[in-house]
Amino acid sequence: MTDEQLRRAFAEATGLSPDSTTTVTRLPGGAGNRVYWRVALGQTSVVVMELPPEPGKSEEVSKGGAAPPELPFLNVRRYLGKLGLRVPALLVDQAARGYLVIEDLGDQTLELALREKGADWSAIYGRAVDALAGLRARTEQAPDEACVAFSRAFDFDLYQWEFEHFIEYGLLARGATPSAAELRTLRAAFTGISAQLAAAPRGLTHRDYQSRNIMVLPGGDQVVIDFQDALLGPRQYDLVALLRDSYVELQRPLVEEMLRRWLRAFAEAGGRSLDEREFVDFFDLLTVQRKLKDAGRFVFIDQVKKNPSFLVHIPASLNYVRDALSRLPQLAEVREILGRHVAELR
Repeated sequence: MTDEQLRRAFAEATGLSPDSTTTVTRLPGGAGNRVYWRVALGQTSVVVMELPPEPGKSEEVSKGGAAPPELPFLNVRRYLGKLGLRVPALLVDQAARGYLVIEDLGDQTLELALREKGADWSAIYGRAVDALAGLRARTEQAPDEACVAFSRAFDFDLYQWEFEHFIEYGLLARGATPSAAELRTLRAAFTGISAQLAAAPRGLTHRDYQSRNIMVLPGGDQVVIDFQDALLGPRQYDLVALLRDSYVELQRPLVEEMLRRWLRAFAEAGGRSLDEREFVDFFDLLTVQRKLKDAGRFVFIDQVKKNPSFLVHIPASLNYVRDALSRLPQLAEVREILGRHVAELR
């Protein structure tokens, strides 16, 4: 979008007339195709979300098929807001013209809040975990088929696609040379993991509920963003995204504290009472799948999208895999093969 178009969007959202003091700033983006702009005049600012040419498509959620009739960001936002989750306010809907205007939540992500002097990690993560547990309980009690997230899921094929993504980019594209026999063994194990994960009960899952997708307001309130790829998945999925975050490394005691907290909060919000040991074991199994996928994805983003900024997060992703594999004796052979070919997994 041009500066003039962005200024017009600002005027449409605020009723103010831009002048020579109005500033337009492109905000740092993630790995997606949307572009974000902050337009400010004095103390008033908004964020303009510039949509890609095919805004309904997801690179990772849907594998083919027609795009949904409504922009997923708008569709999922409406459902989450109805359930009480704090999401960005929508100021202008011009999706048909390629943009939305949303409230400016500032620049303080959960990741940055954790870096502040004296930050209470347990309290910050506790608030995020409580919100997640309450949301999951409410979505299981009040599913809405009108929400696009309920029309797509982490199924066997998607898990398998992500494992292959790791083999292609996280293994072979990094120079590893596993034998044909080793690849057969890995694929057989990955097939078994995919089947186990796909068989778990599914419910609404944010998919990337992590430190860069939770904004922290000055008073400490947290606002969830980047939810347009929501789909159905296991209860532990968003916990893996949050507590095994590639951008912020958590020590295992805090992870286990937060898992117990989620189980309590989930039950208090009306969810089922779940066995802690089984829940944690499944969390570790899902960690293997998700973090191998992340490691491969970061290489893909570098080699295909020409954005190397995520490569630095590969070691953290694989550290989580190594820890999870050490707790899953049934995957000892996977651990041995990967340890031979991936330095971070030795």
